[in-house]
Amino acid sequence: MRYKILLISALIVSVTSCKKYLDVTPDDVATLNSSFANANETQSYLVGNCYSILQRLADVARNPGFTASGEVIIPTDLPSNQSLPGSGQDAGFNLMRGFQNAQNPLINYWDAYNQGLNMWQAIRFCNTFLDNVNTAPDLTPDLKIRWIAEAKFLKAYYHYWLIRMYGAIPIADAALPVNASSDQVRQKQQPVDSCFNYVVRLLDEAIPDLPPTIMNTITEDGRVTQVVALAVKAEVLATQASPLFNGNPDYAGFKDVDGKPLYPASADASKWQKAADACKAAIDAAQASGAGLYQFVPQSGITHMSDSTKKLMNIQGAITDSWNIEQIWTLNPGFGYQIQASPRVTADATTVYDFFSNFSVPMGETELFYTNHGVPISEDITWDYPNRYKVVQGDDANSYYVKKGYSTNKGNLNREERYYADIAFDGGIWFGFGNTDDNNPNYVNAVNGPASPSDPISYNSTGYWPKKLVPYQTASSNSNFVQKGYSWPFMRLTALWLLYAECLNEAAGPGAQTYKWIDMVRARADLPGVLQAWAAYSRNPSKPTTKDGLRDIIHQERRIELAFEGQAGWDLRRWKELQNLFATPFVGWSVQTLAKTTSAYYNLHTVYQPQFGLKDYLFPIQKYDLLVNSNLVQTPYW
Repeated sequence: MRYKILLISALIVSVTSCKKYLDVTPDDVATLNSSFANANETQSYLVGNCYSILQRLADVARNPGFTASGEVIIPTDLPSNQSLPGSGQDAGFNLMRGFQNAQNPLINYWDAYNQGLNMWQAIRFCNTFLDNVNTAPDLTPDLKIRWIAEAKFLKAYYHYWLIRMYGAIPIADAALPVNASSDQVRQKQQPVDSCFNYVVRLLDEAIPDLPPTIMNTITEDGRVTQVVALAVKAEVLATQASPLFNGNPDYAGFKDVDGKPLYPASADASKWQKAADACKAAIDAAQASGAGLYQFVPQSGITHMSDSTKKLMNIQGAITDSWNIEQIWTLNPGFGYQIQASPRVTADATTVYDFFSNFSVPMGETELFYTNHGVPISEDITWDYPNRYKVVQGDDANSYYVKKGYSTNKGNLNREERYYADIAFDGGIWFGFGNTDDNNPNYVNAVNGPASPSDPISYNSTGYWPKKLVPYQTASSNSNFVQKGYSWPFMRLTALWLLYAECLNEAAGPGAQTYKWIDMVRARADLPGVLQAWAAYSRNPSKPTTKDGLRDIIHQERRIELAFEGQAGWDLRRWKELQNLFATPFVGWSVQTLAKTTSAYYNLHTVYQPQFGLKDYLFPIQKYDLLVNSNLVQTPYW
């Protein structure tokens, strides 16, 4: 049985707590000597303490990149006992409803409240490890070098997570002594560029001493490698180069307590080239380690699978087939919300059992996906955009994606393969759920199934589900939901390819190399290259030939390729695009109607108007922390 990092529960419970920011009295003073008494205890401290917060980031309910992205919402009128399992796990979704506040912040990673985790405590664990690792008498030099590199990487990543959330932060480079003075404890925020540069320096120190790959997967799955660290470095530099932090005029006047500017006054275009160089280094290392696009291999028990269905499995399996060659970085804890992401697809769609189905995909997210020609639905000269909400019947051309003869909306026809791999909708085919015969498959019957507020167990507020997150092996019956677990993919190779394309375009504009990396991603979805697709099918054929036009294309490509993977919320923040996205309401079909008819169902319904202002790009520091540490200043506009 694999040694799983998260399962060292006894040690984790003994050393973790919700300490306030930069508490200088560590929980483990009495046990430090025993914690580093030998190599085994030292590794236990590294894995059980330094890695523990990282593994918990696999829970998407804790990740504002998932919950505050606009990709998935949950019904706002569910009874309190029908919210996500566990206490407070809807906190991240409430960010889009305007519920953020400085008194008791949602997703508080400064103090570990409201689904947040204590990043400062995690950093302190890393500093404690680095201060004591040399005391283990039997630790070999090779292991010591590697473990120090791992701790440096983790310390860098935890700082990076805080920077993405709070902007300028204090840098906790060393563990403070127990007898530290009040001035030492009350640290100030550093300029945001200094924060980013510190993270990059730590990563550069760690990278040479990390293993290129994990050789012993039985005991070390989830440990970081050179490829992981190089990919994170690329993402850090791209974030630093992005509009949110690179000369953002909205932050130009914000200073620390001494009047020192915390954000750069002007944009530095050279940051994009540094990020591009880091992306290329990460890609080269990934390819040298054997990374590549995932290819689905049919398993035993499949009755019949067409080539069309297999292509969808290539897309979906890149997420749900754990530890495959496309997953650069995978975390051991799995995706725990399959029952929220699944509609009923059994033959008897009216069967009621404990089946939440409440991860609802807004209409705007579904319309992000391309037509089968690889251009936006509003641009395709062959696609009937004005009549996309019209009710039509599934036809022969779409029979592996939409139930033939079933009444559905026209917008579900003639879409790209990622749409059918990622989105479930009324009339959509669902390969799996106990039926692996795509000649006679299951399909979603949202009109006639229980999907209204009168049945809150199964209430989906838009009529669309994130199908991508549910493996085909997951099954259901009248009384059971049996999910096929999988470890959470934190970063995939295609994300790195598209990040490289973005950095190249921002650094130098469109070029052959930029198109190459975008087209490599599109090829798996059977889409023509960017230039070819826009020239043949778009109402704006020259769009990919300009820097601004290609930027729009790359941003949309990333949002499609990485949909529901916890990345879009971070991207939209660093691009400063969330305000525009959330200016329009979240819309779906009239699933709330009690009349189970097609004509009643297929009417647009506003679920709610998201609330997002300029201040919401960064998270507030809890007001209590500002009282405790008078050297801190509040994040902009809070």
